[in-house]
Amino acid sequence: MSTRLLYFAWVKEKTGVAAEEVDVPAHVTTVAELMTWLKTRGPEFDHAFARSEVIRAAIDQAHVRHDAAIGAAREIAFFPPVTGG
Repeated sequence: MSTRLLYFAWVKEKTGVAAEEVDVPAHVTTVAELMTWLKTRGPEFDHAFARSEVIRAAIDQAHVRHDAAIGAAREIAFFPPVTGG
């Protein structure tokens, strides 16, 4: 299954990638598993997702928890927590 992954802010800076199409392995079924798998794609991804517990995710533009099933997601976005003022 091909899914568009989007990376924002420091996640984008650390990976060096803003967006990409990936074939998510069949054994990867949740956002948390996807982040774990992404870490195996190279040192830049390992570094970007080293503190995956603070990274937020959205599936098809809806915010989700890390235990959310990715199912047939067309787009998954990763971004750091946002603070405002």
